Amino acid sequence: MNAVKLSLCAGLLMLAFSSCGPTLSPFTEQLYRQNRWSENELKRIQFYLSEDIVMRRELTGSKSEIVSGEIKMIDGRQVEEVVIRKGTPGVLLFLPEDNRFAISFEDGGKERFLVFGPNPKVEGRYVLLASEWKRRAGMVTYEGKKWNVDNRSAYASLLVDLKKVNKISVESRTARGRRVD
Repeated sequence: MNAVKLSLCAGLLMLAFSSCGPTLSPFTEQLYRQNRWSENELKRIQFYLSEDIVMRRELTGSKSEIVSGEIKMIDGRQVEEVVIRKGTPGVLLFLPEDNRFAISFEDGGKERFLVFGPNPKVEGRYVLLASEWKRRAGMVTYEGKKWNVDNRSAYASLLVDLKKVNKISVESRTARGRRVD
């Protein structure tokens, strides 16, 4: 009997703690179109990353400049690596074009951003965009340099806390004016 009470209490505690945190949902093209947010409103939304993104670039010779990553040896080559972990908060810096978001997950310069856009294959979710995807890797630009990302990074998408996003949309309104009766 005590075991049943203990597991019931543990379950209730887990439910209470899980309801306190943000409820993260995918940011989709439908959500964006439905709310018609301006660029300034989008800059007030806190985005989160759904999956880890691992970026690597091979260092060649003495010309290489290490900016934000760490150096690793992979197959006898020197490689700089930048990892952005699942759940990392990010902000919109600008809209490079319609339906494209330049999202920054770290401080340190205006060049530290990745581009996300809607993908119809995954219900319009805003996913990491690369200049090209081949079977096992993609190529992205970060800090003004070309980086390789693995195929797992292709699944990285933007998440938002819908409760907070809905507050932003509630605060947004347009006055239609008033006329004399």
